[in-house]
Amino acid sequence: MTDVSADTPSSRRPQADAAQPPTNPKRKVLTASLVGTSIEFYDFYVYATAAVLVFPYLFFPEGDMMAARLQSLATFAIAFVARPIGSWVFGHFGDRIGRKATLVASLLTMGIATVAIGLLPTYAQIGVFAPLLLALCRFGQGLGLGGEWGGAALLATENAPPAKRAFYGTFPQLGAPIGFFLANAVFLTLSQTMSDETFLAYGWRIPFLISIALIVIGLWVRLTLHETPAFAKVIASGERVKTPIVEVFRHNWSAVLIGTLIMLATYVLFYLMTVFSLGFGTDAETGLGYERSQFLVFLLIGVVFFAVFTPIAGVLADRFGRRPTLITVTAAIIVFGFAMGPLLGSGSTVGVMAFLIIGLSLMGLTFGPMAAVLPELFPTRVRYTGASAAYNLAGLFGASFAPYIATWLAGTFGLAWVGGYLILVGVITLIALLIGRETRDADLDDISTKVTR
Repeated sequence: MTDVSADTPSSRRPQADAAQPPTNPKRKVLTASLVGTSIEFYDFYVYATAAVLVFPYLFFPEGDMMAARLQSLATFAIAFVARPIGSWVFGHFGDRIGRKATLVASLLTMGIATVAIGLLPTYAQIGVFAPLLLALCRFGQGLGLGGEWGGAALLATENAPPAKRAFYGTFPQLGAPIGFFLANAVFLTLSQTMSDETFLAYGWRIPFLISIALIVIGLWVRLTLHETPAFAKVIASGERVKTPIVEVFRHNWSAVLIGTLIMLATYVLFYLMTVFSLGFGTDAETGLGYERSQFLVFLLIGVVFFAVFTPIAGVLADRFGRRPTLITVTAAIIVFGFAMGPLLGSGSTVGVMAFLIIGLSLMGLTFGPMAAVLPELFPTRVRYTGASAAYNLAGLFGASFAPYIATWLAGTFGLAWVGGYLILVGVITLIALLIGRETRDADLDDISTKVTR
């Protein structure tokens, strides 16, 4: 599986050059991984918020609001179908060409799709073509994020000291709470400064169009980076793989499976805490009936705890190991599943805030180590593809229909069943962690050794 075409004079460098590839300053690495994923997740969550607050009214036929909301959440799920495809496409080039160029391409893909959503005509203007175009743009967002996370995780961890790899890996993970906070803060500001009529007329487009400025910032940061040392060694050794996705599923399929199942509970938890809770919390007919701006404030407070516990999880994973840390947190998520119905279903501000703070704190603890855990499962020459595949397959199976399933369960059987859904996926993740092995001592400079059972 070695790429003969890559064996050029430039790739057959002296070993001294291979041993000392250009290095990136730590501050620049952490900034680039944090800024890039923050922008990408901002774009992704702007859609998630609009899928609950805007799209049911503007992109689908008038009538049954529950049907419109479920249709909107179905378009939300399209991105998770696209993300594994994005992990294959961008992973291929990330393992063939390099991490840096691929990260720039993924950022542009996501940004263009997001800006396009802000320019789309509505159902009242072009009829059925409106949701079709919306779905197409959402697919583009999924492609971009499918390639983004793996590259950002490798940018951080392949430049990190071995003893601090999980902590460095929390910087791209912090992009999730930061991006979510920014997305909801923008919607909250618009909600408080515009009437509902103005917001639905054009105000909802502003969060999507803001992405133009964010893209420029992200490109400026990333274009100044060198390739990661680990991948520079792959180039120097001539060990680049012709078809990384084939190599991954032929020789590292067990790592993909374990990585996917390890991430399952993390994804379900997050989208229950955010997209589902926002819809349920603001629905006056079948939910709690909070004002949109009030529940957005609740979410912003909860996401602060998500951000705080993300780096804490990295420190714990470096000190005690990835596996013990995640086993403990996953057990706590299962327990939280039993409390979910009583807390959120209480309808009281105290109960709802307890639900959001506890759930999003657990989200930080389970999400934080993942940027170290998943890359550590794969050898350098297919690490981008392998880590991205596991991450995005987990998104497909764990997150894509989580808001839809939870909304249907809550409306049909009650909130306790939503908690049962979380318990079920928590048990699956716990089993995967018990079957898997510790990866803290994995050598990320190693080109070909598999770190799987």
